[in-house]
Amino acid sequence: MSERFFITGTDTEVGKTVASRALMQAAAGMGRKVAGYKPIASGCTETAEGLRNSDALVLQQSANVELSYAQVNPIVLREPASPHIAAKIDGINIEFDHLSQGLRALEQQADCVLVEGCGGWQVPVSDTQSLNEWVIAERMPVIMVVGIKLGCLNHAILTAQSIANDGLELVGWVANRVNPCLMHYAEIIQTLRCRMPAPQLGEIPYISRPEKQQLGKYIDLTPLLG
Repeated sequence: MSERFFITGTDTEVGKTVASRALMQAAAGMGRKVAGYKPIASGCTETAEGLRNSDALVLQQSANVELSYAQVNPIVLREPASPHIAAKIDGINIEFDHLSQGLRALEQQADCVLVEGCGGWQVPVSDTQSLNEWVIAERMPVIMVVGIKLGCLNHAILTAQSIANDGLELVGWVANRVNPCLMHYAEIIQTLRCRMPAPQLGEIPYISRPEKQQLGKYIDLTPLLG
């Protein structure tokens, strides 16, 4: 059976896609066939090939197995808003069974599937459901991306607690430097290392156009993939 990991963030715009690319490249470097999955993507733009999301395209390009765009991102939403708002605008009902069907298909093609969420841990996908409920149903281990910025300590601690309260295992976290001018960076990293109930898997520095870079060197997946 494929190894599956759900990639969540402490907030939106913390670098989940950058970290997912780094994790995918690191897993590929360990000899795994790796696929990325962005089951829901809002903020998609119209192209000659249809609606496309920039984050999902990065995941498609970062895989070392050939996948169609629809396999990587089955639910595409135009509005750059929370999925439950964007889905209402587009007249789409987000069904967990649909998300699971797409995941099953990728598990047939890859040894390791990295599933990137949208927004934070409890982002709503309808008026009554949040994405973490699907992750709970799938029993996926979770990797948390912490965008290192002011306020990230509180967000990281609360997210880790919420994942534990949902009965899932936080198996690792990745630091992503989103603000090159942030004061007390080293102290923040050290605090996270002391407070997170899981190993640090990597530390991604501030890089120009990281979606085009080789990022696997910043990740150590030995705690997860041996």
